Amino acid sequence: MNIQDRNNGPLLAVRDIKKYFQVRTGFGEAKKWLKAVDGVSFNVGRGNVFALVGESGCGKSTVARLILKLLEPTSGDVVFRGRAISGLKGEDIKGFRRAVQIIFQDPFASLNPRMRIVDALSEPYIIHNLVPRNEARARVVELLGKVGLNEDSLDKYPHEFSGGQRQRICIARALTVSPELIVADEPLSALDVSIQAQILNLMQGIREASGISMVFISHDLRVVRYLSDEVAVMYLGRIVERGKTDDLFAAPKHPYTELLLSSAPKLKYRSQYGGGQSALAADSGDIPSAVDVPPGCTFHPRCPKKIVLCETISPELKPIGESYVACHLIIGV
Repeated sequence: MNIQDRNNGPLLAVRDIKKYFQVRTGFGEAKKWLKAVDGVSFNVGRGNVFALVGESGCGKSTVARLILKLLEPTSGDVVFRGRAISGLKGEDIKGFRRAVQIIFQDPFASLNPRMRIVDALSEPYIIHNLVPRNEARARVVELLGKVGLNEDSLDKYPHEFSGGQRQRICIARALTVSPELIVADEPLSALDVSIQAQILNLMQGIREASGISMVFISHDLRVVRYLSDEVAVMYLGRIVERGKTDDLFAAPKHPYTELLLSSAPKLKYRSQYGGGQSALAADSGDIPSAVDVPPGCTFHPRCPKKIVLCETISPELKPIGESYVACHLIIGV
C-alpha cells in the first residue's frame, strides 16, 4: 500500500525505539554498547509541534535520524501514517522521503556550495516530478517569497548569503515537496540570537499557514515554549517526562526537568516540591556516559532527592494526570 493512503491515528508514532552502537574495545574484552536511544515512545498528531529537549548527548538527534530512516533502529518501530517505515521499498520509500523533510542544524553545511540557489531548490521538483522543468524557476521564486527572500537570490551561491538567509533557504528547500512532517534538528543553534527570532517567527508562520506537523529538537527551552504543543524531556537516551508544553513549564514533575528549567534564563515555574525555586542547582554534575549507564534511575547520581530505590530499579514512564513521568518520587514504588 502506498505511504499516502493511510489516514487514521497519529501522523507519526514512535514505538519503543532503541539504537545501540557497538563501542570498539581491546582484544579479548567484552563487547560494549553505547545506548544512544533506549526505549523512546511518543506520537505526533497532525498539525502539532512535538519538541524533544535535553542536554547534548542525550539522544535527541539520533531519534531524528531514526524517524527519517537515516538510521535503522536496533529494535522498535517508527510508524508514519499507520505503516512502519522499516518495510518501505520502491515508490513507498520515495513517497515517505517526500512526505517527511528535515531542517539541519548548520545552514553553512546544508547547502551544496557549487549549486546556485535556483538549482538547489528546483531539484526536488524535478526528482519527484512535481512540475515541468520550464516551470520550476517560477515555483522557486514563489517559494523564496514565502521565506522572505526575493528573486535576486536565484542565481547566487550559498556563500553569498548570511547564516540567517541560508537557513531560510534550507526551510524553503524542505517546503518544496509540500511535506506533512518536518523534523527540525536544532535549526537555530548556529545562528545569532537576533536572527533566531526571525527564523522562529518564520517557522511559526509557516506552521499556522500550512498546518504542517513538526518534530522540533532543541536545547533552548525558550524556543520550545514558544513553538511546541507537547514536550518530551530526554536524559541518557530515555524520556523522563512528557506532557503538554504549558503544563510542563508551569509545574515540572521530574527532578531533571526542574534542573533544565532552573538553568534556563528568565523561566519562572512552580516546583513540584514546593515554593517557586528548584531544589536542584545548575552545577549538579555532568551527564554520565551512555556506554556506562548508571543502574536504576539513570539520573540518580545527579539527583539530590534520590532514595535507595533509585539506585537499583529503573522507573517506568507512567501517566500522572495528563503527563507522563519516570520518577519513583512521583509514581511511588
